[in-house]
Amino acid sequence: MTILDFEKPIFELDAKINELKDLNTGNLGILEDIKRIEGKQKKLLKKIYDNLGPWEKVMVARHPDRPKTSDYIEVLIQDFVPLAGDRLYGNDLAITAGIGKFAGMSVAVIGHEKGKDTEGRIEHNFGMPHPEGYRKACRVMDIADRFGLPLLTFIDTAGAYPGVGAEERGQAEAIAKCLERSLKFRGAIVATIIGEGGSGGAVALATANVIFMLKYSVYSVISPEGCASILYRDAEKSREAAEALKLTADDLKNFRVIDHVIDEPLGGAHRDPVAVIRAVGERIKSALLSLANISDLKAHRNDKFLNLCSNGLADIGQG
Repeated sequence: MTILDFEKPIFELDAKINELKDLNTGNLGILEDIKRIEGKQKKLLKKIYDNLGPWEKVMVARHPDRPKTSDYIEVLIQDFVPLAGDRLYGNDLAITAGIGKFAGMSVAVIGHEKGKDTEGRIEHNFGMPHPEGYRKACRVMDIADRFGLPLLTFIDTAGAYPGVGAEERGQAEAIAKCLERSLKFRGAIVATIIGEGGSGGAVALATANVIFMLKYSVYSVISPEGCASILYRDAEKSREAAEALKLTADDLKNFRVIDHVIDEPLGGAHRDPVAVIRAVGERIKSALLSLANISDLKAHRNDKFLNLCSNGLADIGQG
């Protein structure tokens, strides 16, 4: 497991616990030592994670062992059938999309996929989609609308890919079309920010009736590094930029940009992936049941974002 700088004291205690467990042959003294160190480890874990700053939360959101969209699909979606390509250019593996069964109901699923190892990250372009990825998302929305399927989206990207080829193929237009298609979607859309939610590349899949955000995920118009380079002319000031951007789950909930914050296991999703995936599944299930009582989901979604814009302008006026 990758160890973040602020997690090192925790993993030192983990190492001691594992060492004692390897030595243990039923000795009561060793068992008591294990229990004592485990108690100390849990207290330290809670103390550290209760006091994480915005920059540390960015690090947790980017943790390579954090569960990916593919993990959520594996646990939550039965009989998943992936759909490939945009029927215009190619198949972008930074976007995973398809149909399957969730809690007994047929659903469409779209999510960013970062990959789990070096080879996978390169294959999935580190979760940064090209235009064909967003056009694939639009195609799946068309299919979902045609068959009356609700849509589940999982957001985990540093942003849309900014390369020359992507710009030549219409990156901005593809994102705009994805936003437009989301707003025209007739069924329910439930979005969950599971890691990093960066820029328009994230918003393209987060224009939903209900938006969840994991406790240690982040959601921002730009990465802290990009913000520091532009505002401070110094990429080393990423920590200051992270604080200024107000990108944490609690910040976004206070600004009414998201609807609910989903707690993570002590130490973050990477310490207990299955537990956090099941917690997300329960919240999505509850959201879909609530949305089933709304007669016009398209109007509900449009009103949600119009009100968000109006409240934002009002806040700016008061400031």
